Amino acid sequence: MAFWSDAQLASIDRMLNPRSIAVVGATPRMQYGGRFLAAAMGSMERGVNVYPVNPRYEEVQGLQAYPSVSALPEAPDVVGVVVPYHAVLDTLRESHEKGAKSAIVISAGFAERGVDDRRDLQGEMGQFARESGMRVSGPNCLGLANLKDDIWASASSRGAAGLSGPVGLVCQSGASAFGPFLNRAVDEGIGFTYIVSTGNEADLDFCDFARYLLDDDDTKVIAGFVEGFKDGRKFVEVARLAAERGKPIVLIKIGRSELGTRAAGSHTAALTGADDRYDAVFEQYGVIRVQDYDDLLQVSNLMARCQRPPSRGVAVVSHSGGISSLTADMFGQAGLDLPPLSDQARDGINGILKGFGWAANPSDVTGFANSDDFPAIMSFMAEDENVGALVVASAGADPQATQVIAQRDGSDKPVAFLWTGTRGAQSGLPLLRQAGIPVFYVPDKLAAGIRYLNDYHDWREQRLARGFADTGELTAEQSAAAGSLSGSGALTEFDSKALVAVFGVQTTRDEVAADADAAVAAAERIGYPVAVKVNSADILHKTEAGGIRLGLADGDAVRAAFAEVTANAGAYDAGARIDGVVVQEMVSGGVETIVGVSYDEQLGPFLLFGTGGVMVEVYNDVALRACPITREDALEMIDEVKGARLLRGFRGAPAADVDALADTLVRVSQMAARLEGSLGELDINPLMVLPAGQGVKAADALVVGNG
Repeated sequence: MAFWSDAQLASIDRMLNPRSIAVVGATPRMQYGGRFLAAAMGSMERGVNVYPVNPRYEEVQGLQAYPSVSALPEAPDVVGVVVPYHAVLDTLRESHEKGAKSAIVISAGFAERGVDDRRDLQGEMGQFARESGMRVSGPNCLGLANLKDDIWASASSRGAAGLSGPVGLVCQSGASAFGPFLNRAVDEGIGFTYIVSTGNEADLDFCDFARYLLDDDDTKVIAGFVEGFKDGRKFVEVARLAAERGKPIVLIKIGRSELGTRAAGSHTAALTGADDRYDAVFEQYGVIRVQDYDDLLQVSNLMARCQRPPSRGVAVVSHSGGISSLTADMFGQAGLDLPPLSDQARDGINGILKGFGWAANPSDVTGFANSDDFPAIMSFMAEDENVGALVVASAGADPQATQVIAQRDGSDKPVAFLWTGTRGAQSGLPLLRQAGIPVFYVPDKLAAGIRYLNDYHDWREQRLARGFADTGELTAEQSAAAGSLSGSGALTEFDSKALVAVFGVQTTRDEVAADADAAVAAAERIGYPVAVKVNSADILHKTEAGGIRLGLADGDAVRAAFAEVTANAGAYDAGARIDGVVVQEMVSGGVETIVGVSYDEQLGPFLLFGTGGVMVEVYNDVALRACPITREDALEMIDEVKGARLLRGFRGAPAADVDALADTLVRVSQMAARLEGSLGELDINPLMVLPAGQGVKAADALVVGNG
């Protein structure tokens, strides 16, 4: 599926890099229209033409005003729309007729009001933008800023000249983009290529602007603040492209997706929440999820400024033993390694310290952190072959900052700074910021940042080597079998197993029996012991209904079981259709697991894997991935589940067939992707994983259609 066209990206380009800006609703008052005009006027000295549009004035803020967009002397690259909600669509139509390339709708009063007519009006706006090709940011946004060229098409009163840098920021919330994010970026000297607020996203959304930023050579990292995605598949695609191009996406994701109103007949749907699914997608596609403003800015800056460390080891040096110890503790909690210094490094540093402090990792070098010997100390630590990154924890003046900058510039290993002084320091800190040294202020956030840096590059290397999974096409046999999903109800266990078997899932030997004699005959063919289960699409949880009997050793037991399970099922649900029983082989010597599929309204099909039996509900010991997955993804899922220790041969038990399990997970994920739209839910519980070399067997299955 092609989510983006060249024409769409060209329209976004004109929006972000305009040579002419019209402001419809410009006023002398410093409200939204006045602020937008004032911000745009700041770019006039850089050759941008700015046109106020308001029929009530002959001039606004010293510029000639025009009564309409039609009266402008040229077709503007971008039109800022600051008019009452009911006049927005007419303004967009007029702008398109004039030949405008794009529009930013500041006006509010649309879907955020929560009433149908305003939602419908917003929908009309989005449809017009897509059909006309004049793409729209907003409504209910604060606009955007091109910090590379210092062009502000924004209704925010806040500007920040000279804040150009390698991070592209896209926020649904304009107040967040031009409020805490911009304010903190100014304070910390973290620069942006662009700041974009998308508002209600009637047309363009976070993913569209992120896709544009992937083509921008100056943007090294995409930072986002997202409440929800209009199209989760588009997000997955932009994340995939970002991974290929080596541009990390760092994201604050708030809100929850709408899971739909369908009753959850399966364990899988009950075990997964919307946020769990987003976390799974983020992990699968290398998206770094953070929690607050400082995290987003500082981690994005670190990722943009630092190349991949040549190894995962970190060296920490400070003027204080307490600071270095706390930093080391935070790094340890983050799962980072502070390798011991080599003999050469330790002896070299001790030769400088001459009995003061200690030469170790972390190193407490006391006052030598503010001396001419500090470059040699940093060099000894950073040049260790087990060290991939250097962290300096201090608060020195300009001479120390200059030394740290020189260390960064003369090495292929990243350098980050833990600033232990006041954030308003006038010496040292400004130089570090100006030089692009990533600065953190508390050790746990720095530790998390270094962990993200290492993990992202390791993940990307592995992902590029193995690729992303493709869905593939339905075979003729699979397409024919999928016809059983014509409705929205559940299939019987027998039919559910027949369907998954067509997709390569190994199942138990089963036969349907309409009466007790047929059940005994089936048991004779299968071989004792057997299980007898009620066969009904209306009874999803057979155990609760008393509809299962296990370990039946002879014909008399089978006859009794037939009578019991059918009677119990009838008493449990008098209206249920009961199609006899299923006689099934008993499976022994395996490890119980659960494999399931559920669908997210935004993100599509998800695969779940966990330990089987009731423990999966008690501990929620599961792993999730968006479908389809690769075999490597499957093996990672297995390793994530704590109960997977049972598969490796726990307490003398034989190791289970993990290879066959991984293959099965891949096949189920392919099934989920290929049957999207017709398959609603799937549970294979339990999937018995037999000893190594013997494969797996689905002992029970439940398929629910999505008709």
